[in-house]
Amino acid sequence: MTLPQTVAIAVALAMDAFAVSVASGVCLRTVSIRQTFRLSWHFGFFQAMMPVIGWAGGMTIRSALNTYAHWVAFALLSMVALKMIRDAFEDTPTETSRQDPTRGFSLVMLSVATSIDALAVGFSISMLKTAIWLPAAVIGLVAGGFTAAGLHLGCRIGAISCLRRFAEIIGGMVLMGIGIRILHEHGGLAWLLC
Repeated sequence: MTLPQTVAIAVALAMDAFAVSVASGVCLRTVSIRQTFRLSWHFGFFQAMMPVIGWAGGMTIRSALNTYAHWVAFALLSMVALKMIRDAFEDTPTETSRQDPTRGFSLVMLSVATSIDALAVGFSISMLKTAIWLPAAVIGLVAGGFTAAGLHLGCRIGAISCLRRFAEIIGGMVLMGIGIRILHEHGGLAWLLC
């Protein structure tokens, strides 16, 4: 696998992290350096480690993980999305009542949910019998960079008071859409609709 191919894969994988970080920035409205580092570090770390796990698992546990991974990602993203939409309809939301998505269980849920696709990339790389370390590092760095950019973009959008509620609803819908897309790509949506 060439470096340009690796970068292209990394950018494609980073799109979910970017969308989630924009939605997180809308929720936060103001973003500190610490929050930027936490979200970027965790998203980058999980995006880098999932291909390593997939590569190490190879063909032995592939079918078991592929069966349930998309459901886990859908459930985690749906929980966060529904909370965002509910918060948007609060009459008088206070800064202290809002949950910080860069901390605690929300951070772990979002990190896992946005990096599930990278697991499949690791499986693919293992089939090519290629080393995983350089692709994993590139994937992690690109995801971290996109996350930081998305968080600050979302913060700017959330700072415009007339757009705040609308942006939070759209952010929640985007997260739900990512979860539905993951289900659709893995055949889970057809099962759900039957």
